[in-house]
Amino acid sequence: MSSRMRNVLLILVLLLILAWTIWPAVLVAVAGNIASANGCQLDEGSVHPCIVNGRDMGEQLYGMGVMGWFMLVTIPTGLIALAAYAAILLVTWLIRRARRRTHAPAA
Repeated sequence: MSSRMRNVLLILVLLLILAWTIWPAVLVAVAGNIASANGCQLDEGSVHPCIVNGRDMGEQLYGMGVMGWFMLVTIPTGLIALAAYAAILLVTWLIRRARRRTHAPAA
């Protein structure tokens, strides 16, 4: 595998871990901004009507808002995955560094 392809793969895995970790927070923020911009009430207690461009989006915004509860799972597991990923990268880097030193030509 080429160095460029490996770097793209490493970045892709990191982005997937970060996306997993923050997606509920993003949904809650988007729902809150839409509700706020349209003068609507948004809470996880019940669905409230919210007219956006002539259409009631209350149920969709409520669903997006309630997705925030997934943060109880995604943030801890995402942080664990991020720590494990960093450890794997560190060990891999140390192994490659040691191999380069042992295979380096004598000066």
